[in-house]
Amino acid sequence: MYRILVADDEPIERLVIDKKIKNFFPDQAEVFLAENGIQAVDIFKEKDCQIAILDIEMPGMNGLDAAAEIKKFNPDSSVVFLTAFDEFNYAKRAIEIRALDYLLKPGSDEDLVNVLEEAFHICDRSGAGTGNERESSFTQAPNQDESDAPPNVFVGQVQEYIENHYKEDIALLDVAGVFGYSDVYFCKLFKQNFGKNFITFLNEFRMNKAKELLANPAINIKDISALAGYRDANYFTRVFKRMVGKTPSEYRSGVTGI
Repeated sequence: MYRILVADDEPIERLVIDKKIKNFFPDQAEVFLAENGIQAVDIFKEKDCQIAILDIEMPGMNGLDAAAEIKKFNPDSSVVFLTAFDEFNYAKRAIEIRALDYLLKPGSDEDLVNVLEEAFHICDRSGAGTGNERESSFTQAPNQDESDAPPNVFVGQVQEYIENHYKEDIALLDVAGVFGYSDVYFCKLFKQNFGKNFITFLNEFRMNKAKELLANPAINIKDISALAGYRDANYFTRVFKRMVGKTPSEYRSGVTGI
């Protein structure tokens, strides 16, 4: 089972995330709760967790400092921040953490499920010895008030980049670096302009490509997995079934009759 730490100083927030994880992944995840950053680090180490979902504003030790300690303990761990728009002044500090994603309060169930599916996949890859560290050319946050592109330009540029690179193993921080933003600030812009987080959007984009490919019976499903941007066919099948409601082979049968 995947071991997940959830840290938030608000009891209701902790319980809501805990309940959602257990409802969506009843047989896959074990959840541990912490009410501050110090407790979060201690529990993460004690339980040898692989994933941490951290509020940024917490007493004693904030989420950013807790994440830094967690990454020292387990560099392959996946860190997801819970945050609000008015907390994006933490952008420069958050760059160093190399977070998997940022769930904006109040977040959607879909965003939570997608980011955890990705975190599970990273755990599996790390366990197989392939690692999950990504390199990004981005090193310092620009003056974002001056570098913002108009919304229509931003959307067009990001859509074009995803269209050209969705087959690759891209992550939020990679795309943020390409456009000169910190990953946390890019998350804010992406959510504002697309209405969902990056991982959710990328999965939906890849699913649509997979559906197009599945309509051609000459292409086998394992090849479709790679062509849609998923290197692991089992992971592709799991995500496809969750998002579409059918396995790739069931979907193909419904479309082609084969």
